[in-house]
Amino acid sequence: MNTSEAADRLRGWFAGRLPDGWFEGAPEVVVDREEVSVVGRLPEPDAAGDDVSETERSALLAGHVQRFREETRDQRIAIAREAEHAFGHKVSWGVECGGHREMFTTLSVPVMTRLRQPERRVLDTLVEAGVARSRSDALAWCVRLVGKNTDEWLGELRSALEHVERARAAGPNP
Repeated sequence: MNTSEAADRLRGWFAGRLPDGWFEGAPEVVVDREEVSVVGRLPEPDAAGDDVSETERSALLAGHVQRFREETRDQRIAIAREAEHAFGHKVSWGVECGGHREMFTTLSVPVMTRLRQPERRVLDTLVEAGVARSRSDALAWCVRLVGKNTDEWLGELRSALEHVERARAAGPNP
C-alpha cells in the first residue's frame, strides 16, 4: 500500500470511528512515518459573536477548547490506542476553533542530520539571539519557516510524489 492509500485508509477509519457531533465535518488527518495527527473543527460557541471584545472572545474560545479536551480525553485515548494497534502509528490530537488551532498532543521525533559549520553558525545565531533555546529548537524553527514560506511548492512536490507512488503501484510486482 502506498502512502496516499494509507492516508486515505486512515482518514476513512477516523471519520467512521469518531463519535458523531465531535467535529464540524470530517477531521483533518495527516500522516507521516511516525505519527498520525487528527485535527477536528469545533463549532464556535454562540457567545463568541460580534458583540464581545477580542479579549473575551479569545478567552471564550480557549475555554471551549479546554472543555472539549477534558470531556473527550478518555475516548480520545481509547481511539488512539485502537489506531496505534491497527496502523502502527502514534496518534496526536488537536482542534481548530474560531481561526485558532491547538494541538493537545504531538510526537517529538529526533532527526539525525549532519551540518557543516556554516549551517551550525546559523543555528547558533538563532540561539544567541534568543529565537530558540537550543540548536534543536533552532532547526525546528528553520523547518517551520521554510514550510510556511514554501507551502505552494511543497504542495506541488507532494502531489508529484503521489503520482510517482500510483505509477509504482500500477507497475509489475517484483
